[in-house]
Amino acid sequence: MRKKWWGIAMLLGLHFVTHAQQKPHYTQYVLNQYIINPALTGIENYTDVKISHRRQWAGLKDAPVTTYFTIHGALNKKDYRTTATSYQVDGTNPRGSDYWTDYEPAPPHHGIGMQVINDQTGPLKNFSAYATYAYHMGIGARTSLAAGFGAGFFNIGLDANKLNFGNSQVDPAVYNSGTLNVIRPDFMAGLYLYGPDFFAGLSVQQLMGQSIYFSNNKVSGGSKLTPHIFATAGYRFLVGEDFNLIPSVLVKSVSPLPVQFDINAKLQYHDLLWVGAGCRKDDGWNGMAGVNISHAFNISYSYDYTTSALNTVSNGTHEIVLGFLLGNKYGDWCPKNVW
Repeated sequence: MRKKWWGIAMLLGLHFVTHAQQKPHYTQYVLNQYIINPALTGIENYTDVKISHRRQWAGLKDAPVTTYFTIHGALNKKDYRTTATSYQVDGTNPRGSDYWTDYEPAPPHHGIGMQVINDQTGPLKNFSAYATYAYHMGIGARTSLAAGFGAGFFNIGLDANKLNFGNSQVDPAVYNSGTLNVIRPDFMAGLYLYGPDFFAGLSVQQLMGQSIYFSNNKVSGGSKLTPHIFATAGYRFLVGEDFNLIPSVLVKSVSPLPVQFDINAKLQYHDLLWVGAGCRKDDGWNGMAGVNISHAFNISYSYDYTTSALNTVSNGTHEIVLGFLLGNKYGDWCPKNVW
């Protein structure tokens, strides 16, 4: 039974470029929206570093495994704490009502960053790297807007040694060539609107929509890398004086697939720790938890329970995210603009 399901998964994987989402899933997208939207480049007062490892459908051989590294920071940004009264008062919630009352829009500034992503499913490996840029500015008394773009490349590799076509006819250029690699330039762009109580983002990845071939003979007419559209939105509610509740949604549009939805809610205690839960349409449920260990390091973990037919052979999906706050001169324990 397990081999049967993996055979089905492999067929889907080999046709991923034409028939499925080509960018990885991220359960903890709300912790690092920069991975899907370059407009967040340089949104905070420190250099934000994230390292993540995601093992999808654990227990299923050659299931998707995604690892990424991101780093981004602001250029020439005016510090937001300029007076003695801007610092936290002992005994109060550093993300309580007083903090948000004093919130100010982002001063005009630039941001630069970098993303490195490695995603592997069976014989297919997709390695990509991008440099990103964004410009932030206040457009209201408590509202800011950022626009950003990214430029880089991806390398899609096909390990023909892992393919088993049985008695089917196949182009020898694919079957006998070891690892085949295709390198292409790639671009992304995005917008991000944010304030003390809300955020809304829109981004497009794989803007060029290129064709990919693993053979000089252009086996099966090649495959198409389609643009991926991501929309995010969230709102922050103050629950009492000690908790922040942040429901959020991620909408993904990848033609010709149906539109996909991720819905999550995160409950944060002060700026110290948080728990969350969510669901992905027609796929499963997830639980999340994280802790800010210091003003320089945080860690979070999520587990996805699959409700599709794959739950008979999968032990769920595990994702861990490590965060580092470099140059954090004011000792913030959590982000100001990305909750």
